[in-house]
Amino acid sequence: MVKKQEKKVRNFGLIGKNISYSFSAGYFSEKFQKEGILDCTYENFDLQDISEFPKLIKSKPNLIGMNVTIPYKEQLIPYLDELHETAAEIGAVNTIKRTSGGKLIGYNTDYYGFQKSIEPFLKPTHKQALILGTGGASKAVVYALKKIQIIPVLVSRNKIHNGLTYSDLNKYIVENHLLIINCTPLGTFPNVEAKPDFPYQFLSAKHLLYDLIYNPDETAFLKMGKAKGATICNGMEMLVHQAEKAWEIWKS
Repeated sequence: MVKKQEKKVRNFGLIGKNISYSFSAGYFSEKFQKEGILDCTYENFDLQDISEFPKLIKSKPNLIGMNVTIPYKEQLIPYLDELHETAAEIGAVNTIKRTSGGKLIGYNTDYYGFQKSIEPFLKPTHKQALILGTGGASKAVVYALKKIQIIPVLVSRNKIHNGLTYSDLNKYIVENHLLIINCTPLGTFPNVEAKPDFPYQFLSAKHLLYDLIYNPDETAFLKMGKAKGATICNGMEMLVHQAEKAWEIWKS
């Protein structure tokens, strides 16, 4: 009698730093259980430095799909064999697929997750947006906003080309940018009191505040907006949409 060959376990995981709090491991483990996907596992790969990445890849031959989070969305690009055109245009990667031939291909599903999650909240008055932070996540947000004809303006602690610093922000600028998006990690659990250095006194009920952070549900940034009557939204739906898009890529 021919012995039935066991199905090879497919490994997936999250690349990041200090990621014990992360959404992804819980989300995918629950997804695999609920949907009866028995040949898959998902775990966190907490790298203290991106130089540890090649060693991880070598030691995990069944690791065929990865999500990428802070601070490696840009740092990881040189370690990849290929970039999907959208990821190349954005300049940041949050999803990696390892092909059967061993090639590592970088994708960006953050922009998709962000766009899907913010669209239900948008009004015709949301013509211009202030993007707080200039990391990998903000690059995906800028890309998505341009796709839906909203003008993005980056805000940074230091002077940047075609952008603003926090000290530049005033009543006029805030009143003329009715969409404010926090792409910084400020306010993430456990440092829940932290928030961007923003002139919150100029916010109004016309504003929409979006925070990419999902833990806590309501960050100090969002609470400041809520107190002024603004509409608020956290990053949980974005995470779900980007995760499902990543799963589509891994399966294809």
